[in-house]
Amino acid sequence: MFYKVSVIGAGNVGVTCAAWLAQRNLADIVLVDIPQTGDMPKGKALDLSQAGAIWSFDPRIVGTTSYDETENSDVVVITAGVPRKPGMSREDLVGINQGIVTDVVKKVLPGSPNAIIVVVTNPLDTMCYAVWKASGLPPERVVGQAGILDTARMRTFITYEMCCAIENVSCLVLGGHGDEMVPLIRYTTVAGVPITDLLPPDRIQAIIERTRKGGGEIVQLLKTGSAYYAPGAATAQMVEAIVKDRCFIAPCSAYLSGEYGLHDMFFGVPVVLGRKGVNRIIEVTLDDQERAMLQKSAELIRGSMNALK
Repeated sequence: MFYKVSVIGAGNVGVTCAAWLAQRNLADIVLVDIPQTGDMPKGKALDLSQAGAIWSFDPRIVGTTSYDETENSDVVVITAGVPRKPGMSREDLVGINQGIVTDVVKKVLPGSPNAIIVVVTNPLDTMCYAVWKASGLPPERVVGQAGILDTARMRTFITYEMCCAIENVSCLVLGGHGDEMVPLIRYTTVAGVPITDLLPPDRIQAIIERTRKGGGEIVQLLKTGSAYYAPGAATAQMVEAIVKDRCFIAPCSAYLSGEYGLHDMFFGVPVVLGRKGVNRIIEVTLDDQERAMLQKSAELIRGSMNALK
């Protein structure tokens, strides 16, 4: 029996997430977008369904501008929102996207009261908080996609530097989804060997900086958009972990109530993902420098949260 996943926002990230999920024969999928987009979500759903004949996947894929089809979803993925544009302040972006995600919650939850919500809309950690407040759900049922993507970027850059297989690389990126994210070098290994034994400090620092600016690098290269293949894959990995109750450990934006010394905010930390959403939060030991970086990242998120209405 297939699970049911509704993806709200049929843009590049949403559709790419749907494609990864479909390829894994994981769930029936509903793609939802605003009425102003007309039949666009239907067209994308039809196109994706026809790809199933080639890659041998057969979940039911529906595109719509109505929330009726989302009823009884196991997971709801929110990618809907606007990117920050020239001349737009952080407060402007927060206000606009808060309105969007709040509207999504009010429309989708009545038909899917037991759903886990995965948030992708930026600014990520702040939008997780907005979704949680608007939904009234237990905090473990709201989780944001951030650290998986940042960790994937760091792993990729390490493979470039080391010329090794990606599965040999293990690392962990905590904190907010932005320039003040916190790559944990002490927990980074290649085939079990600490990265500090394999690369000089200047090369490690270069990898850290490229990881922090990974999204911006892609925006500069694309000119007219932002990343979507890796964000879509990261989101699909989270959804799979939830519906299969895999107890998969990954860095995600989760609600903190004292963990890492932080309270009443969503923040990127290692969590165990399963059928409850965030089954539990894992606290890793940090040194003074890492803890200071984490606090700086948290302060930036607090600043963004101050713009919530």
